Amino acid sequence: MNALPTPPLVAGPLTSAPSVPQQSAAVQATPALSEAPAPSDRPAAPLYRVSLAVSQEDVRAAQRLRHQVFAGELGARLDGPEPGLDSDAFDSYCDHLLVREVASGDVIATYRLLPPERARIASRLYAESEFDLGRLGPIRDDLIEVGRSCVHPAHRDGAVIALIWAGLARYMERSGHNWLAGCCSISLADGGVLAADSWDTVRTKYLAPEEYWVTPHRLWQPTAATRPTGAVGAAGRTTARTGLAVLPPLLRGYLRLGAWVCGAPAHDPDFNVADLYVLLSLRRTDPRYLRHFLSLAPLT
Repeated sequence: MNALPTPPLVAGPLTSAPSVPQQSAAVQATPALSEAPAPSDRPAAPLYRVSLAVSQEDVRAAQRLRHQVFAGELGARLDGPEPGLDSDAFDSYCDHLLVREVASGDVIATYRLLPPERARIASRLYAESEFDLGRLGPIRDDLIEVGRSCVHPAHRDGAVIALIWAGLARYMERSGHNWLAGCCSISLADGGVLAADSWDTVRTKYLAPEEYWVTPHRLWQPTAATRPTGAVGAAGRTTARTGLAVLPPLLRGYLRLGAWVCGAPAHDPDFNVADLYVLLSLRRTDPRYLRHFLSLAPLT
């Protein structure tokens, strides 16, 4: 692996802010009432913190977690050069967002970020292996690509997810870029039921304007066999479940922030997923969401 480029941003720790009560309740440990300490003006220490990787060992910790989740848990076929690590040629061009458990120091969540200036050096985006992104040419110089998102199975809760969003928001705010894009993966382990329901939901309400549509190189298409959860209509037709509640959490979060889905899903057989290409403009995001997430990752 090539040496990491110097990150364009200060990669100090970004901890959750105690000024957001509804979030701090999720991030802080809550003792039983019988064990509650005496009142104190000092806030409880956070359980997690978010930062950018600043060393090769930080990146390797992210790669180990990715391998654990993608290969060990989800059964993905990975072909990285080192056993136990999920690595590829893009890692050396990217910044790596890390969420650590404060007590142990372990990396328990990660997200990979490719800013446009380094995408130009790499000569391509990761998503171009799955989609024709030709229509996005006019915005590529203002677009940060994200991917390889994963969370350790023992830490999949609202506190960790909120810190991932907080880290993304702070990264975008510091970089000055407007567009965020990447693949949202939907597992096909259930035969495609969730992917079919998700596609039915997003194509009716959340499709991007045609000028931002992308074309999958390997189209994934639902079949009648992928819809056993649907309700049978009056004419005997199967109607898939729809609505945000049916969507995977990452995709649901993007759509609530105002993201678009840029067309039909691609099939990634190595990961056994259907990938939707998601595009978010910060100008479409409710400022209240941005203020909330930025408050969880204050400047340091």
